[in-house]
Amino acid sequence: MSTTETPQTDSTRPAAPTVPGTALVVGASGITGTALVEQLTREGWDVLALSRRASSSDGVTGIAADLTSAESLRTALADAKPTHVFFAAWQKRDTEAENIAVNGAMVRDLLAALDHAPVRHVSLVTGLKHYLGPFEAYGTGDMPDTPFHEDEERLPYPNFYYAQEDELFAAAERQGFTWSVHRSHTVIGFAVGNAMNMGLTIAVQAALSKRLGRPFTFPGSETQWNSLVDVTDAGVLAEQMIWAATDPAGADEPFNIVNGDVFRWRWLWPRLAGHLGIDPALVEGFEGEPRPLEQQMAGLEQEWRDLVAEHDLAEPDLSRVASWWHTDGDLGRDIEVVTDMGKARDAGFTRYRRTEQAFVDLFERYRAARLIP
Repeated sequence: MSTTETPQTDSTRPAAPTVPGTALVVGASGITGTALVEQLTREGWDVLALSRRASSSDGVTGIAADLTSAESLRTALADAKPTHVFFAAWQKRDTEAENIAVNGAMVRDLLAALDHAPVRHVSLVTGLKHYLGPFEAYGTGDMPDTPFHEDEERLPYPNFYYAQEDELFAAAERQGFTWSVHRSHTVIGFAVGNAMNMGLTIAVQAALSKRLGRPFTFPGSETQWNSLVDVTDAGVLAEQMIWAATDPAGADEPFNIVNGDVFRWRWLWPRLAGHLGIDPALVEGFEGEPRPLEQQMAGLEQEWRDLVAEHDLAEPDLSRVASWWHTDGDLGRDIEVVTDMGKARDAGFTRYRRTEQAFVDLFERYRAARLIP
């Protein structure tokens, strides 16, 4: 008995996979940018990855540009035609006035360089300094009560987050795209050489403490040790940014973004120590006063190089794997920091990530990349 195949016509032939769009990730080598590139690639986007040093891979076209140079951006993006922009870059300066000038200009010049492109949506990452104040007035004055909500009024201080938002709003009005702002807490994720990398910093602290037989000491304040707190996994942040860029419910809105759970460092610190191979007898919590990492870990550059050689690790420069100053600032705060996720949940973004597991998975990834032993 023979069978006859029915010829495929245009109406019966399976449709070709639809590419969601062309995404431009600005700050592609950072923690958030790395997570964005990975998630967008998984979802089948064409990805343009902009950073100071271009790096291309399957499905990703690298673009090298200096974000502080309007001319560099114009040249680099002359032929780029992104439909969606994900802005995840900033630069720290000595004063907030300088932060405002530099970071506001980066958003303005990047979007102006895309005035020829069919941009439909721009997602911008900022953070909780929107509620807590800039570096120069951090945690002072009349801050809103926790948990933080998106409808809080701006604080009466100059703040580069506000400048970035204003540049975004102005460009959206001129160029006709929708926007979203994503206010993350401390972002934990995979990157090397990032100025604000708590996950890798804690892992490096543990590795050095273990090598030297020192206690694995919580560096922060009594308030941070005992209070409820939350953090943001970079993958969750990336997913929210993509959701807002593609779902009408995310258009023209600011959203808080954290993992969805809360914890106390007095609970999490010994658990992280266990995941990092620290003897429980060498785990120390808050004891009377903060013990900053910049002091605890001072002068250990050669110890790190020796550890790298002993374990055949990939990065001998301690300054590229540990951001002591940032983790000190984060864990040294004398204020409670808890973030409300109700607005995003009501709009349809329901992603959740257990924070302890986020750290565990991150440590495993850093081990696989030979960045920690």
